[in-house]
Amino acid sequence: MLAELDKLGCNPLAETGRSKLQNQRAVLNQQILKAVRLRAGAENLLRATNNNKVREQVLLELSFVNSDLQILKEELEGLNISVEVYQNTEETFSIPLVPLGLKETKEVDFTVPLKDFILEHYSEDSSEYEDEIADLMDLRQACRTPSRDEAGTEMLISYFLQLGYVENRFFPPTRHMGILFTWYDSFTGVPVCQQNLLLEKASILFNIGALYTQIGTRCNRQTKTGLENAVDAFQRAAGVLSYLKETFTHTPSYDMSPAMLNVLVKMMLAQAQECVFEQISLPGIRNEFFTLVKMTQEVAKVGEVYMLVNTAMNQEPVKENIPYSWSKLAQIKSDHYKALAHYFIATILCDHELQSSDDEDQQEKALSQLYDYMPEGLMVLTILKDKVQRKQLGKAHLRKAIVYHEEALRVCGLCKKLRNIDVLQEVLTAAHKRSLLKYAQQDKEDDFLSLIQAPDILPKTEHKVETVAPQFSKVKVKDFFHRLGPLSVFSAKQRWTAPRTIRFRCEAGELGFSLKGGSPVQTYCLDPVCSAALMGLKEGDYIVSVGGVDCKWLGLNEVLEKIKSMGEQPIEIEVISCQDTTASMHSKSATYSVGMQKTYSLICLAMEEDKIDQTKKAPPKLPFLSWGTKNRQKAASTLCLPSAVDGSSQIKKKLSPFTLLNTESSLY
Repeated sequence: MLAELDKLGCNPLAETGRSKLQNQRAVLNQQILKAVRLRAGAENLLRATNNNKVREQVLLELSFVNSDLQILKEELEGLNISVEVYQNTEETFSIPLVPLGLKETKEVDFTVPLKDFILEHYSEDSSEYEDEIADLMDLRQACRTPSRDEAGTEMLISYFLQLGYVENRFFPPTRHMGILFTWYDSFTGVPVCQQNLLLEKASILFNIGALYTQIGTRCNRQTKTGLENAVDAFQRAAGVLSYLKETFTHTPSYDMSPAMLNVLVKMMLAQAQECVFEQISLPGIRNEFFTLVKMTQEVAKVGEVYMLVNTAMNQEPVKENIPYSWSKLAQIKSDHYKALAHYFIATILCDHELQSSDDEDQQEKALSQLYDYMPEGLMVLTILKDKVQRKQLGKAHLRKAIVYHEEALRVCGLCKKLRNIDVLQEVLTAAHKRSLLKYAQQDKEDDFLSLIQAPDILPKTEHKVETVAPQFSKVKVKDFFHRLGPLSVFSAKQRWTAPRTIRFRCEAGELGFSLKGGSPVQTYCLDPVCSAALMGLKEGDYIVSVGGVDCKWLGLNEVLEKIKSMGEQPIEIEVISCQDTTASMHSKSATYSVGMQKTYSLICLAMEEDKIDQTKKAPPKLPFLSWGTKNRQKAASTLCLPSAVDGSSQIKKKLSPFTLLNTESSLY
């Protein structure tokens, strides 16, 4: 297991483009945290004082702090729209796709709380579990820098599943363990602190979805295989985010709120639909009637889904926190693909005439499926046969395509961050020029007489994308704390007495009791006057050791064999008894999130940082090549997202921690 863990994660010192972005995100998160603390303190002082002079000074300070927060938020938005870094380096002429950045977190030390719980709850020597605790912490540390490939997602999933075991082993429902989990909002940079393990699990799920989006953007969209992988990755990302929305409904972080997750799911499915269209058009689009009809509806579908994404992004409360450039990019893509749809249908009408060899009925049926309604006075069959009407309607579609192209370019020019993405400008400009050239080739004598307005196009696709539910069962994991015993018995929800030793002899070859169950075995039908009962054995006790050999995982026959092997010697067993469950004092789960007045968790976070600074010595600097070795000191590592590495760990699983819930010219 230790050797496998050493292979997990990526080099935190690697200076890749993505690692630099992730490091910048970590720095911004700390600056935002400092500004939020200042604002919280100023607001508290403002409420506490009645001195007008003090209030004026505080209000002035608040205005400066709020300005700083706005600037930091814009810088964070700039990181979220830095899409060029995540694109495939071989791509030359594709509109960039938007990935999600990984949520950042602070280090967590499980050592003391888990060791205390093992000693208190399981009555075992906690020092014997130091390696297991270190493995858990190493896995968590590796999850902060996952590789951008399937191995990276498997590692995150393995940690998510491992958290299920940890939750059942060490987190009783009646109290908190005193472990503070801190995660930073991906969009606002504001930290959320909780002692609840659900925050940890939800954040890992978010990062699994985010990693899938980064895998999707990395795929080579100039190849069929690359586009297929991109579609699959975005569908999986949508599935994970949808699972997160349905399973963790009360997360205090805005990036994991149901409204925000709903928008992110829509965006990932839209990007998958965009890749589907690129996959269909990859061999080139033949200038043929029925091919163009199909492509018209396919590209119209892409425009429609991006329009829905843009609408969702502009709804409250998502509008306040979603990156402005994301909303504008969705609007640009919607206009761009709608323009392409009108361009394709204009090509049908302007370049093709009904020939005697053509199937008139099939063309009429295909063309009628493109429209919900026809302009007044026009009929599909008439358009096919009448050259003048056909040309007029075709030019109307070209005019509408040009309008959409110009709107896309206008919106792109108004957004500074999108204006700086060269490939986006190139694609939009090339499409606009192509439509203008097509329109210039048409006869314009009747332009002033034509009053036809191009009707809207009905979107339709033969390749509808859907969310792909996460398949956690495909990743096999082994419970780090397997030695504690079967989880069905040895869990945080059930309290047991400390193991007590029972020494007895068989009387006339009889034990005086029977055994039942699987692992561990349980006593029943106990003779109250037998030797074992007189030495303290009780009905329903679980046998955890026979002759000093641990038997928590042994079955009924194996335990009986061990007892029989002792012959006439005194038999020594260790047993545990069930205790009555007594309610423990509930601990308050302090949470801080942007827009909330609670600041207790920030104080806890500051105290935790001070405590770490006072108690921890500065770790020795490690050589560059030692990044992959196990770091038992748990020194803070550089936060980054390095390039992908090959290889994945295969971890076996014996017990599930929980039931998983829930030659013709090319036109494009």
